[in-house]
Amino acid sequence: MKRDGRLGVGIIGAGRVGPVIGAALGGAGHAIVGITSGSDDERAEAVLPGVPVLDALEVVRRSELVVIAVPHAELPGLVAGLAELDAWQPGQLVLHTDPAYGTGVLAPASARGAIPLAVHPAVAFTGTSMDLRQLSHAYAAVTAPAPVLPIAQALAVELGCEPVVVDEESRAAYAEALETATEFSRSIVRQSTELLAQAGIPFPGRYLSALIHSTVDQALQAAGSAGAVTGPEDLDV
Repeated sequence: MKRDGRLGVGIIGAGRVGPVIGAALGGAGHAIVGITSGSDDERAEAVLPGVPVLDALEVVRRSELVVIAVPHAELPGLVAGLAELDAWQPGQLVLHTDPAYGTGVLAPASARGAIPLAVHPAVAFTGTSMDLRQLSHAYAAVTAPAPVLPIAQALAVELGCEPVVVDEESRAAYAEALETATEFSRSIVRQSTELLAQAGIPFPGRYLSALIHSTVDQALQAAGSAGAVTGPEDLDV
């Protein structure tokens, strides 16, 4: 494997997350060698034009860094299945983006000499190039064995994110916190816009935009001033 920092990157998962991660890493100078087919190949092609579409086994065989961005329930079986096919290579970097898993789910790859990394950008992905701007303002939870933790942190930085170390045993709580925030926010916005529509307000989503953004900003500032989070250096858990 090359150690000049420039890697051949393969993407398993062509939904909303995988192509954007690939585009960010490509923008950092890495070579994107292939991506699997996914839920919207046209959207993936728009984000990663010209990247070969390959099956998962071929993506792994061609890559020095494999990024796995698949649904939560599919991740364990995918990693184990590729291990049964003897796909994983010694020294190969294997990174998944699932918030709830640490590196334990990558054990079948680690057993064959691969280097396990878990990096989750705290972004609501749309699957378009607009996400690249979101990444540049986001944090990313990183989990990895201590000797290779700097690699995970460096990759998070190359995505544009501020890396935050999350221990293996804390990943489930981390995922629950993010799910609570996103699902509650979506539910409240949906209820509020429905009520405004009933009240005859046109474009209720636009009407609420400034109010919701300012309210959330104030709540986040209040959380910080209370000492829960005062800066990136206080976010390690």
